[in-house]
Amino acid sequence: MPSRLTVLSGPSGVGKGTVVAAVRERYPHVWVSVSCTTRAPRPGERDGIEYRFVSRAEFERLVAAGELLEWAEFAGNLYGTPRLPVLQHLTDGVPALLEIELQGARQVRAVMPEAFLVFLAPPSWAELERRLSRRGTEAAEVIAARLDRARVEMAADAEFDAIVVNDDVERAAGELVRLIEAACR
Repeated sequence: MPSRLTVLSGPSGVGKGTVVAAVRERYPHVWVSVSCTTRAPRPGERDGIEYRFVSRAEFERLVAAGELLEWAEFAGNLYGTPRLPVLQHLTDGVPALLEIELQGARQVRAVMPEAFLVFLAPPSWAELERRLSRRGTEAAEVIAARLDRARVEMAADAEFDAIVVNDDVERAAGELVRLIEAACR
């Protein structure tokens, strides 16, 4: 029996990657889609694990061939979800999780209305600002752009089927998996 797709979205710096890493480690029965991106890897990121790092030309080929379920551009970089692995895992009955931003979540909702959308929220605005600044991987103007975009994303939380507050990674990961499993019943 096919599973339902779960989409995790939220503002930059909310800890989506950290929560998803906890899901991967503690709940290996949930398949996590690996997005493609044209951005350079951050320290510690591995190709094919956190992202599939591709050239702009390769990304544009994927878009033109219809091989992406969703895609978006942010801060001069392209991000997208390969369609085929998602559909195959769902067909095989494996719970599937996408970690994507708001524009991508909206695209998935448009093409897969049965998808279950979860918004990952920060415990507070001040904490979100602290997390983005603490990263130390981006210039001040990029952080400012991410915060501007976060205001828009936070206002869209009503578009989601559930909201999980990331005040504790283990708790948030456990809550996310409970939502994934409930959506697959």
